Amino acid sequence: MAMKIRLARGGSKKRPYYSIVAADSRMPRDGRFIEKLGTYAPLLPKDSEDRVKMDMERIQHWLSQGAQPTDRVQRMLEAAGVLPKTERSNLKKGEPGKASKDRAEKKAARAVATE
Repeated sequence: MAMKIRLARGGSKKRPYYSIVAADSRMPRDGRFIEKLGTYAPLLPKDSEDRVKMDMERIQHWLSQGAQPTDRVQRMLEAAGVLPKTERSNLKKGEPGKASKDRAEKKAARAVATE
């Protein structure tokens, strides 16, 4: 059974509130989970201590059992000092989109044709 530590969305429309849960990776996002490990309230200010609450002892237990945190939960755990900081690279960040590439090719073709 592949375990994940992930966010389960709650709250009403446009007012998100997340539970940090340990769940089987095959279950739906807001579906069945094994244990609730904490909460995340993204609408609260970033310096608020109530924004992210985690039961570190249980999170350590699940990590030792082989549970994999999702990207967002991993960032929270890195901020809390539980996991080592990992280097990330966004390879597509500076790359122009398809339409922009097409325009550049057409412009280059016209410049060659006029010369």
